Amino acid sequence: MSATYSTTHGTPQRQIKLGFILHGVGPGWGDWRHPDADPCASTDIDFYLRQARVAEAGKFDFLFVADSVHITEKSSPHYLNRFEPLTILSAIATATTHIGLVATLTVSYSEPYTVARQFASLDHISRGRAGWNVVTSWLSGSAENYGKPVHPPHEVRYRIAAEHVQTVQGLWDSWEDDALVRDKASGQFLDPSKLHALNHHGDFFSVRGPLNISRSPQGQPVIFQAGASEDGRNFSARYAEAFFTEGSSFDSSQAYYADIKQRAAALGRPAHKLGVLPALRAIVGRSEEEARRLYGEALALVRIEDALVALARSFNEHDLGQYGLDEPFPDIARFGAESNRSASERIMRTAREEGLTLRQAALRHASPRLEFVGTGVQVADAIERWFVGGAADGFILFESLPRQLDAFVAEVVPVLQQRGLFRRDYEHRTLRGHLGLDVPENRNTAARRQAA
Repeated sequence: MSATYSTTHGTPQRQIKLGFILHGVGPGWGDWRHPDADPCASTDIDFYLRQARVAEAGKFDFLFVADSVHITEKSSPHYLNRFEPLTILSAIATATTHIGLVATLTVSYSEPYTVARQFASLDHISRGRAGWNVVTSWLSGSAENYGKPVHPPHEVRYRIAAEHVQTVQGLWDSWEDDALVRDKASGQFLDPSKLHALNHHGDFFSVRGPLNISRSPQGQPVIFQAGASEDGRNFSARYAEAFFTEGSSFDSSQAYYADIKQRAAALGRPAHKLGVLPALRAIVGRSEEEARRLYGEALALVRIEDALVALARSFNEHDLGQYGLDEPFPDIARFGAESNRSASERIMRTAREEGLTLRQAALRHASPRLEFVGTGVQVADAIERWFVGGAADGFILFESLPRQLDAFVAEVVPVLQQRGLFRRDYEHRTLRGHLGLDVPENRNTAARRQAA
């Protein structure tokens, strides 16, 4: 159970940011086997709408949909059969009013013009609540789904990502905010001087523009990223406005927090406004006894064969079944170097430092952490410890068991609100407003102003 952590509860300048990941039948391999789980949830629109409404009732900042463009027969049940992120979030946008909508989309297998158009459309449909989680796709099998001969190396993927994001953001600025005149008397619909072609020609993309949809109330969708390797951190520090992290420990998260903020500040960016959001697999009970029982239920769903497959994703789905379960963790670093480099390096390092066997490493990787298991007050204590201690600006919540989102909203959110750490109601209508981010000035308007 989490240790009690207390402080003087005033109204801090900072407020905790909370996201919730929509993941249907669950983030693991065995979640769908729980007696209360709906094995059809990943393609059940009513399930998603209910989750979205509960999170919005809890005043969460945003919903998040993860994605991958490659599966095998060993992929987790949710990854095998699920909605495309922008499609499901467009549906949710019409059933919610305030909560942000963050979709994952790969830069390695998409065209900037299409991406800019899709996210701009979601941003308008939701009236300024869209966010883009930029990923480079680490599974090499992705290439074969897009007619590519090889999957780009790690370093090349981040070069692609940088040019892709620059191009998309340039397209989002195609229209100055007052470009649409819509004057029925004069017959002028558009001020053509305020519609701009991008004319981008780079190493990976060539895009003329302009985009065929104007800017939204938040100017541009918010950029999220989860880079933890050296290339990933440099990319995130330059482009991202919120950073997802794995949150494996307080110390590692604290170190990442300090490092990414320092990198962003060195680039002249407002580091204090950029949010670090570790993953949070909380298990909340109305009593310690209930929380322990629920934790036991979650552990019982973790089978070693599923845990091995989950662990293998960071190593480009390398077959871990060929190694002895109770032998020292195998030297498989080479399989992760061009895949999920940061996660594979962390797993290898932890196994080496703690002398873990393959079985121990796999089960740990697939199991919730005890620090965030407990009553609403105990989980709130742990969240506050990370927030005050410089390890997080907020969290992205995973639902470890059915109805744990409801429990978190009922038991944890009120405690955070009473301590002045979390909003009691929405104060803004856009995702940028929720996250305390500025609306970026249109680059063409800025150039016009500077020239004048």
